[in-house]
Amino acid sequence: MPIENERKFVLDEQAGGLEAELGRMPGVARHLLRQAYLDAPGLRIRSLEGGGETQHVFTYKRTIEGQVVEIETGLSAVDFARLWTQRKETLVKVRYSWTKGRYHWDVDFFKRDDDSTYFAMAEVEMPEEETDPPPLPEFLAGHLLMVAPALDPRFTSKRIADQAHATKLLADIRANAI
Repeated sequence: MPIENERKFVLDEQAGGLEAELGRMPGVARHLLRQAYLDAPGLRIRSLEGGGETQHVFTYKRTIEGQVVEIETGLSAVDFARLWTQRKETLVKVRYSWTKGRYHWDVDFFKRDDDSTYFAMAEVEMPEEETDPPPLPEFLAGHLLMVAPALDPRFTSKRIADQAHATKLLADIRANAI
């Protein structure tokens, strides 16, 4: 079963230069993601643009007995466009990704229509049997606002797509109300 085991770290979205720094780092891939959630729980579509290519992905994701089952499959551009017409929540984010040892890291910068960032979050994919996340890479540690509780629904991309929710969440984090 494809179990997703990740932990999330909320970063300072106003962190000067972090996105540019990630873009200059060797071994770090950059993708522009357009993502939409469909009208059934756990279904999303995503386009990933990077390296001169565009990929389209269909995902089913569901939490079952405290574990997240995630199944992904490729989509044609035509099927992606068809499903895009059925979208509910949508988001655009720039993702920087790399693998170090047993861990896969992503840093997402959630974007407004004017390309400014309204939320930034790192996540680490861990082996299924691990429960404690590794330490943040040094270059991210200075930008950390909080470690998100495991499986906390307030920190899903679907919820962060709601900019009002994301803004309130950041205000609560900064006020230590979380």
